Amino acid sequence: MSEASHTRPTVRLKPKAEARAIRHGFPWVYADELVTDRRTQALAPGALAVLEDADRRPMGLVTVNTKSKIIARMLDRDPEAQIDAAWFEARLERALSMRARLFETPFYRLVHAEADGLPGIVIDRFGDAAVIQPNAAWAETHLDMLATALANVTGVTAIVKNASGRSRTLEGLGEETVLLRGNLDGPVPVMMNGATYMADLTGGQKTGLFYDQRPNHAFASRLARDARVLDVFTHVGGFGLAALAAGAQSTLAVDASAAALALAEAGAEAGGAGDRFTTRQGDAFAVLEELNTEAAQFDLVICDPPAFAPAKPALEAGLRAYERVARLAAPLVAPGGYLVLCSCSHAADLSAFRNASARGIGRGGRRAQLIHTGFAGADHPVLPQLAEGGYLKALFFRLDG
Repeated sequence: MSEASHTRPTVRLKPKAEARAIRHGFPWVYADELVTDRRTQALAPGALAVLEDADRRPMGLVTVNTKSKIIARMLDRDPEAQIDAAWFEARLERALSMRARLFETPFYRLVHAEADGLPGIVIDRFGDAAVIQPNAAWAETHLDMLATALANVTGVTAIVKNASGRSRTLEGLGEETVLLRGNLDGPVPVMMNGATYMADLTGGQKTGLFYDQRPNHAFASRLARDARVLDVFTHVGGFGLAALAAGAQSTLAVDASAAALALAEAGAEAGGAGDRFTTRQGDAFAVLEELNTEAAQFDLVICDPPAFAPAKPALEAGLRAYERVARLAAPLVAPGGYLVLCSCSHAADLSAFRNASARGIGRGGRRAQLIHTGFAGADHPVLPQLAEGGYLKALFFRLDG
């Protein structure tokens, strides 16, 4: 046993905790499953400890945060593992090897948290730049080491820390976005599915671009040739720019953010489709109602909203919101056209989201065929034992007259 493992604190599961699930790969320990004595309560957020079962048998090395409902996260099944530069580099090299096989250019999600063996850490790569989201306390305490390993493994020269969002709040962490290394000269152009997207890595939403929708953009593009397209909750161009690259007649992009729409317009210009791209800023629900009042019609309508049900307490209200989106969007689809409805809500599983969408379409006076169900791309892998990782759903419907 190493010297470090001798000096590490230990934390112990309660007798009725699901030790079997953890041994079989579940990566989290919830607050009501751990013995929280004075020693455990005294651990600083992000501290490393050896997890033991109720019989004091070591189960692995965890990081502890007593301020979080996820009180411990499994880092390594080896309780003697050293969380040093070599450890980070090994995890990053493993993640990189798969992305390098999947993508011809270095634009992808490089690390998808638990599924890539780095709990609570998200890293998106944009060529020579990368954005780290340290969404767990241990990631904050090891951020310099992680950034160094990231630069060593990938060769990126600019690294941004994007510390914002609900996950950090649940960990008791503050928010900030800061350039850790290198320089950025403005938004980064990203080519996907033939379209050019402008990703603002320091001022945009999340990491600046949503790579997870890449395969769903591609499927929608197959429906877009010569189509009139409406892209609601477009962010920086989302589905709409991919549709234009595939030969859409026109795209109307809707978003509440003027800054996001400006980036979307820049992307359309960069892709040579500026003359076929228009925007409307405003609340999505209000704009959908306005378009219905105008009796507008489109051949392809896509609605990709933010998470309406990020957690179970918001599920009922979230499902009502998804139903409302479908109800307002369905009448805008021309006879024989297509409606794409998306959810990135962890709490709303596929069945619940599909049912809410179907109800909304019906209440919008339309009948539909479900022709395809899409999920996040392969650069967003899912840990099989952690169903929450499969958050993204995209439903493709064909509507009758």
